[in-house]
Amino acid sequence: MARSFTPLRALSVVLAGLSLSACGTVGAAAGLAGDVAEGGYNLAAGTVRVGARATGLTGGSRAGTNIRVDNPAPIVSGTMRPYQIRGRWYYPTEDADYEEVGMASWYGPGFDGRPTATGERFDQNALTAAHKTLPLPGLVEVTNLDNGRSVVLRVNDRGPFVDERIIDLSRGAAEELGLLQRGVGRVRVRYLGLAPRL
Repeated sequence: MARSFTPLRALSVVLAGLSLSACGTVGAAAGLAGDVAEGGYNLAAGTVRVGARATGLTGGSRAGTNIRVDNPAPIVSGTMRPYQIRGRWYYPTEDADYEEVGMASWYGPGFDGRPTATGERFDQNALTAAHKTLPLPGLVEVTNLDNGRSVVLRVNDRGPFVDERIIDLSRGAAEELGLLQRGVGRVRVRYLGLAPRL
C-alpha cells in the first residue's frame, strides 16, 4: 500500500538520513530494511535519495516494489539508438521486466567531472551507474549477491564495455554495495523505471 508523499515527510526523511549518516550508523531507527546498504534508499518509506537530494517516489515494500516517479525525466534524445563499440552492436530498449544477474565493476578516478551519456556531469561519489542498454536516465536496484546489500542507482551513462560485466558502478555506489576493495562482484540488477528530473 503506497503512502502519500508530502514535502514535510521528505524533509523529515532527509534530516533523519543526514543525522544518521553524520554519525555513521544505520539501523532500525533509520527505517532501513536490513538488506539496504548503509546510506542507500528506503523504498518502503517511498523516498529515494539521489546523491544528496531527496526525490519523491511512491511504492510498496522493497521486495517486488513498483516505484512511480512523480516527475520523471524524459529519455535523453539519441541514447536509445543502436550503437557500436569495439565491433559489437548494442540495442537500447525499455524493458519494464529487466532483471539480470552478472558481474559489476566500478569506475571513478579519471572520469570525475566528465559528461555522461545523459549530459550530466559524472560525480564518482554519487550513487550512479552505467548500463549498456537501459533507458537514460533510469533507476535500477542493484544487489550485491555476496553480502545482500542493495541500493537504488541513477543510470546516467553507457557501459561497461568489458565482457561478462553487466553494470558499471560509480565509486560511491561500489562503496555502498561493499565492492570498492574487490573492484568487481556478482550482482542482481533490476530496472525500476525512469529516473526523476534533477
